Amino acid sequence: MTKHTLKIEGMHCASCAVNIEGAFKALPEVTNANVNYATEEAVVETDLDRAALEEIVKKEGYTVRNEKMEGMEGHEHMHETGAAAKKKALTAVILALPVFVLAMFKISLPGAVFGIPSSLAIQAVLTLVVIFWPGLGFHVTAWNQLKKGRANMDTLISMGTLVATVFSVWSITQSGEAYFETAAVIAALILIGRYFEALSKGRAGEAIQKLLELGAKQAHLVLKDGSFRDVDVETLAIGDVVLVRPGEKIPLDGEVTEGTSTIDESMLTGESVPIKKTIGAQVYGATVNQKGPLHVKMTKLAGESVLSQIVQLVKDAQAQKAPMQKLADQISGVFVPIVIGIALVTFVVWYLISGDLQTALIPAVAVLVIACPCALGLATPTAILVGTGRAAKSGIFIKSGEALERGKVVDVVMLDKTGTITMGKPAVTDVVALKGSDVELILLAAAVEKLSEHPLADAIVRHAGTAGLPPVQNVQTETGKGIQGEINGETVRVGRATYVVEAIDSIVTKQVEVLQHEAKTVVFVSKAGVLMGFVAIADPVKAGAEQAIKKLQAMGARTVMLTGDNTQTARAIANAVGIDDVHAEVMPEDKLRLVKEEQAKGNRVAFVGDGINDAPALTQADLGIAMGTGTDIAIESGQIVLVGGEPTKIPEAIYISRKTFNAIKQNLFWAFLYNVLGIPLAALGLLNPMIAAGAMAFSSISVLLNSLRLKRL
Repeated sequence: MTKHTLKIEGMHCASCAVNIEGAFKALPEVTNANVNYATEEAVVETDLDRAALEEIVKKEGYTVRNEKMEGMEGHEHMHETGAAAKKKALTAVILALPVFVLAMFKISLPGAVFGIPSSLAIQAVLTLVVIFWPGLGFHVTAWNQLKKGRANMDTLISMGTLVATVFSVWSITQSGEAYFETAAVIAALILIGRYFEALSKGRAGEAIQKLLELGAKQAHLVLKDGSFRDVDVETLAIGDVVLVRPGEKIPLDGEVTEGTSTIDESMLTGESVPIKKTIGAQVYGATVNQKGPLHVKMTKLAGESVLSQIVQLVKDAQAQKAPMQKLADQISGVFVPIVIGIALVTFVVWYLISGDLQTALIPAVAVLVIACPCALGLATPTAILVGTGRAAKSGIFIKSGEALERGKVVDVVMLDKTGTITMGKPAVTDVVALKGSDVELILLAAAVEKLSEHPLADAIVRHAGTAGLPPVQNVQTETGKGIQGEINGETVRVGRATYVVEAIDSIVTKQVEVLQHEAKTVVFVSKAGVLMGFVAIADPVKAGAEQAIKKLQAMGARTVMLTGDNTQTARAIANAVGIDDVHAEVMPEDKLRLVKEEQAKGNRVAFVGDGINDAPALTQADLGIAMGTGTDIAIESGQIVLVGGEPTKIPEAIYISRKTFNAIKQNLFWAFLYNVLGIPLAALGLLNPMIAAGAMAFSSISVLLNSLRLKRL
């Protein structure tokens, strides 16, 4: 089973997307198909090859454009589409304006053509040019749909303009009233609306364009003789080493093999603080090297980098439909035939009432042109497009429209402690020297602990660094107690108090108790039997964790912390960040059970985690939020991924979800209201067809503009 992404040209309304999607789903070889009118993309899961899918699209009357998912062609095409739409709109306006002026001001010109007054003849010619030159696409699409026994938005426009034009041509031969301005202005207004729609779609898709522009285009490949040459990033292979100078972008994901520097990773994480990188550190493509030159060994190919995955993640999210969109699609699918039926009924009723063909024709044409399934079709995908793009700028990646809907109703947020609230890695928090300086104490401890495999030993060594550590001899480890070695002929012990010295005075004991109450592990250091001091180690609380909890609570969510740690440690961390509800000493299956228990109470639960043991709970929760610094399985299980793992992004993700969903509801409300009110008014003869056409164009544009407000969040 392969997932194919097709860029489709020629869709002019939501009905087009529904028809193409229906054609795909009718095939037994297709397991899933999703056609998005806003992004002009189809995503199809099938055993069929791409050529077969393209043929299906062509049979439906549309074309498929070849496009690389990672390339810039799509955005260049968007600009081309906008330029073409602008040209058509301008041409139509220039041609329709004289028709409108001649008709509205009833200007009479000298002479006649085949017995028809010159003014009317000019109107007829210009109108025919408008509807069959810039407006030709309406009729071509309508004809293709008719051959399939279907109808779409272009069917309504084609019928409206042709009926008005044909009637006017017949009428002027009978010395009757003409309505050329109706057909010409309708076509011009619709084309203007589509131009603005193309502009808005381009703006809505800026998030992906900006992500794509972040990547480096060339790299300095290091050769075997130490020299280097510039190559395209796409040609780099795994294992290649590249030189990255200060101010340059890392070409692809890799590992530092030489040099030390700081890297600006804000484009990935949204975090502005540069990250220090030394030999062995992981670096990511498109991040910026700031200070020193680095040699980086490539570990990922161009299409496999974190940036590529992020771009794909955003595209997948924007291609997804929110559950509310399914209702809109169902309505769009039957909308056009219903409107044609209403127009026919309107014509018949008015003709029976008035007995006048002209009187019956005008409201029928108004019904055809005011109906707008486009607004319904754009309501959800444009909001998702802009909302997910806005989230991506902050390092928040929302995988689907469904996640947006779920985010709106969260009332309980359950957070795994390790890696979510805390760093997930032990670190030295306090160095207390009783003899000598803090620096001397940490160097003594690190020199001995460097030869230990204990997790706390790594924290001490990382804190001290490897430079300046004195040599150690005769190292001995006593499991569960500590480690000792000789430095300059004196025995140095690091470990438990009872292992390091015979007794500790009461003042030191009180200091230690305070640290232990803060959920810190205390390691003692002695030299030649004399207590030199102690080092406190803990899994430190992440910066912004307390702020995140306060924001969640201010949003009306109850916060709950889950951890496998003991109760004392759990309570200390919870108190530090402001969480009252704590579950300590829980197993992975307990996390799943606790989520289910909250759901059984009628609560909508968001679960935030980063580890393999969090995956079941992430999947079970109404909204799974995975920290991007965690394991692959956790990230796969989450519906929202926070790339940098900052706790402050948790409330921001929920906030953006809520605002985006509100925009979807507003869009659908106005789209439904527009059609519910507009069609009856047109049928009652209260709307001129030209006003109806303008209103139809405005309805789509208003939906797009409302969605674009999300960019300002």
